Amino acid sequence: MIAELGLAALWMAAALAALQLVAGAFGVRADSILVDMARPAAIVQALLVMGSFTALLYVFAVTDLSVALVASNSHSAKPFIYKVTGAWGSHEGSMLLWVTVLAMSGALVARFERRLDARSLAGTLAAQGALALGFYAFLLFSSNPFERLATPVPEGLGLNPLLQDIGLAFHPPTLYLGYVGLSVAFSFAVGALLTGRVDRAFADAMRPWVLGAWVFLTLGISAGSYWAYYELGWGGWWFWDPVENASLMPWLAATALLHSVSVLSSRGGLRTWTIMLAVTAFAMSMLGTFLVRSGILTSVHAFAVDPERGAFILVLMVLYTGAALGLFAWRASAIAEGQRFAVVSREGALVVNNVLLSAILAIVLFGTLYPVATEAFGVRVSVGPPYFNPVSAMFFLPLVLVLLVGPLLRWKRDRLDRIAKPAIAAAVVLGAALVGVAMLGGAGLLPALGIALAVALGVASWMPLKGRRLRYVELSVWGMVLAHFGLAVSLFGAAADSGFSKETLAASAIGDIMAIGPYEVELTSITPVAGPNWTATEATMLARRGGASYELHPQSRSFWQPQQQTSESALLGSWNGQLYAVIGEQADGGRWQVRLWWKPFVTLIWLGSILIALGGVLALVGRMGKRRKRDRARARTARQQAELAAL
Repeated sequence: MIAELGLAALWMAAALAALQLVAGAFGVRADSILVDMARPAAIVQALLVMGSFTALLYVFAVTDLSVALVASNSHSAKPFIYKVTGAWGSHEGSMLLWVTVLAMSGALVARFERRLDARSLAGTLAAQGALALGFYAFLLFSSNPFERLATPVPEGLGLNPLLQDIGLAFHPPTLYLGYVGLSVAFSFAVGALLTGRVDRAFADAMRPWVLGAWVFLTLGISAGSYWAYYELGWGGWWFWDPVENASLMPWLAATALLHSVSVLSSRGGLRTWTIMLAVTAFAMSMLGTFLVRSGILTSVHAFAVDPERGAFILVLMVLYTGAALGLFAWRASAIAEGQRFAVVSREGALVVNNVLLSAILAIVLFGTLYPVATEAFGVRVSVGPPYFNPVSAMFFLPLVLVLLVGPLLRWKRDRLDRIAKPAIAAAVVLGAALVGVAMLGGAGLLPALGIALAVALGVASWMPLKGRRLRYVELSVWGMVLAHFGLAVSLFGAAADSGFSKETLAASAIGDIMAIGPYEVELTSITPVAGPNWTATEATMLARRGGASYELHPQSRSFWQPQQQTSESALLGSWNGQLYAVIGEQADGGRWQVRLWWKPFVTLIWLGSILIALGGVLALVGRMGKRRKRDRARARTARQQAELAAL
């Protein structure tokens, strides 16, 4: 009964999405009655789809094996947390989560957005309704999450063991919040194109959504990277895997959009550029969803793949993006020219920043889709780090150079000689860091440049605070400083790991000692252990460093439903790096395969990501606080004027 109620709620939500689309589209012609219909339609639709998703969570939580999706993706022996999170471990569940977040976003826009004029808001709600309607159609006609089995099965097939991890349980929802946040930016862009009003009100309305989406994407990508690092047992944190790229591409577009919409909000410039980036960012979100779900690319991350239903998502992406680009071509001439600015200005630096980000996006897109294009002609090729690392670095390293001085420039027009001193100071730090890395030796050219630029950026990122009374500095400025510093921290960690990481692979007997980095590691025992739905071989290792010793317990797990082996690595962190241990199969002569890595400063990669996201949160809170103050001031002024008029 719960499943049927969930399906009924989904149908009703789809009907309201259609109403929202029609009412919003007619509302663009300034019919306020229809706009008034679009707002409640969006809110009630969100409540219905939330009810539908809650029903799906329930059937997974109780392991209702009469529902086909539960039977295919769950098992009664699974821990409860993974029974629940299994709800989004498949096509159907993940798409229902997608459209739930989408509808909730539309409801928030309908309920709280007051900056846009009625016509622009109507166009935005119409676009949001159209997006939701496409995903409802996908669920109702292609991927029904509540489909019943004719005969309930006695036991489920279980969930992919790689998904049975707390990191990946929360990784997809975080990414989806980012993806769907960009859908709202897309809808704002469509609404602005329909009315031709690409102004500061439009930018003020769009910016919090872009900022929020960017924060969630940053956290989602970072969580996914850390999951791949500790769960897959390969010791790496980024492999330019197609599905890794699928989430990176919208992040790159969102980063460029974030800077562009800031210029539009603050200075009234980059209007058409902002619209194009909003469309591009959402198109990359759709492309990412398609790559993960279609099976068109081979990846360890590509769960729940289905070419037929992936094609449905591709059609939606083409429809939405094509319609938005067609609208842009039709209405671009109606968009007023933005404020002009000199080449040497903060706007100029942000334009260079955006061009470089767009170039990196194009490189990643080309490298991700090139194998698909060649395979269509019968040629199999693989594109990996040998292409992505040097080619993207050609644009990423200049991007960091722009970040060294860009925040110091003034809006509209500036002089290079005014920032000569801090620029020289940054150059001196950069040179000194480069010499220091060269003296250490052992690192390649790119890691050495990465470390040097990271040190220089780490210092330069705090320069915008120089000479200011810190207690009066706006939160948005603190956010920018922290985000740029976080980028420096992540870059330092990535470059140090790439340049100085060490690896040892050995066939070890009990009592053998291996040297790796600053540690000596002894294999002391191997014991069998068991979990709720797995058994494992667990090693006990004793790592010694400077008179202290620490125990590590890597495991090789065997899940029985579905039958699959996974490596559970053991990590030992210290101030300057991490020891990473993996146990493998038993080899000839009773020895065990043991793999060890010493990874200098690797944890800074994720610490930096958290700082970047925290910077985004500070900027978001700062903007919201400023907006609240401005609204209060306007309300006070309006009240005073009303009182004067009454006298």
